[in-house]
Amino acid sequence: MVTNLKTMFLKSYLSQTESSSILAVYRFFFGLLMFISVIRFWYKGWIEELYLDPVFHFSYFGFEWVQPLGVYTYILFFICGLSSLFICIGFKYRLSIIIFFFSFLYIEMMDKTTYLNHYYFVSLLSFLMIFLPANATFSLDSLISAKSYRYIPKWTIDSIKLLIAIVYIYAALAKLNSDWLISAMPLKIWLTSQYDTPILGAFFHEDWVHYLMSWGGMFYDFCIPFLLLFPKTRLLGFCLVVGFHVLTKILFPIGMFPFIMIFSATIFFSATFHSSVIYYLIYPFQRIKLSFLNFKKMVTHNHFYYSNTKPIIYIYCAFFFLQIIIPFRYVLYPGELLWHEQGYRFSWRVMLVEKVGIANFKIVNQEDNTSFYVQNSNFLTPYQEKQMSFQPDLILDFAHFLGDYYSLNSTSHVQVFVDNYVALNGRKSQMMVSNEVDLYKEKKTFKNKKWIIPLDDDIKGL
Repeated sequence: MVTNLKTMFLKSYLSQTESSSILAVYRFFFGLLMFISVIRFWYKGWIEELYLDPVFHFSYFGFEWVQPLGVYTYILFFICGLSSLFICIGFKYRLSIIIFFFSFLYIEMMDKTTYLNHYYFVSLLSFLMIFLPANATFSLDSLISAKSYRYIPKWTIDSIKLLIAIVYIYAALAKLNSDWLISAMPLKIWLTSQYDTPILGAFFHEDWVHYLMSWGGMFYDFCIPFLLLFPKTRLLGFCLVVGFHVLTKILFPIGMFPFIMIFSATIFFSATFHSSVIYYLIYPFQRIKLSFLNFKKMVTHNHFYYSNTKPIIYIYCAFFFLQIIIPFRYVLYPGELLWHEQGYRFSWRVMLVEKVGIANFKIVNQEDNTSFYVQNSNFLTPYQEKQMSFQPDLILDFAHFLGDYYSLNSTSHVQVFVDNYVALNGRKSQMMVSNEVDLYKEKKTFKNKKWIIPLDDDIKGL
């Protein structure tokens, strides 16, 4: 009986429809923002700085083959930018979103030091969008085929809402720790350095402001998905989203992330809102009477139907199952997550850590026991060196690179040791990686890194 009820409920839900305008507007602004992001990245010279200048790149475990392509890296970014523009206008949408997903994912995986939560979000979102009928209306595809659809399955829109909710809720759960709530760290460090911010800067030395923003940030992340979900609180929720992300954009250098989250919140708005957006986007072209943009000539069908929904539903179930469990993989590792960072990435732990580190590598010749210290800047950019100095897996990666490099340039085997000290969230600096362990002998695995010295403190919470 219960099984039958569940089956009936599932069939009923999957048969529900929603206006195609919602997904069409989301597709348009997603493509536009991604296109602007690629142009911005190119304009600021970050392609050369992050991918062409470094001698060594920190690869993800198992994906060491993903490397910058030399000068052809520019072509990769061009393809990514062009596909995002095609997504925006809805031209060859399915092919464009697939190309964008793979090109963006390749870019993201070329160097671990460039990892950002919103890059990960864009990768996940673009994967979901491969299977969505985001070109059902308001697209060049619909103009070329001379047909559009008024309604699409409701679950296609809800899948994006669910992903956004996961981001916010997991970000809130991550803030339930004593550093964030009891010590107001690391916001206390960051805010006091923003004393020159107009108007607000005068308050950033006050403890009550640090705690207000710490607790406020936690409650904000918890509440936003629910405020956006219900019509009566949606406008309040959206105003909070805009205010919060505008403030974070002013205070912190977090790139396009605020804009991505602001535009993502609009998917919770009604079909009437999105239809109005489409009207105002089309209106200027209708005024100048561009015949090839005459949407009125299209044959409009009521509903879009998948030829076979089951495979997509299975893929989505597996996808969201992984999104729910991956952030909790840190429980497999002993010790403090914010310190050892095993299981830290891909878990929506946003702005929880302020680390300062130093890592001096010593190469030892095993035959005559002679040694010397490495000048990190000979191989790493300042940004890479900064990130490497407090992330144990990056320290191991660089140690292996140094071991290979100096073994090739020597007739004897070498050992690689590191003198590594790190300060976490305002604490006194302490040794993170044992200086008695030959890192060149340590294997790269997902197993617990026993050579990490535990944090000399206890952080309570998730």
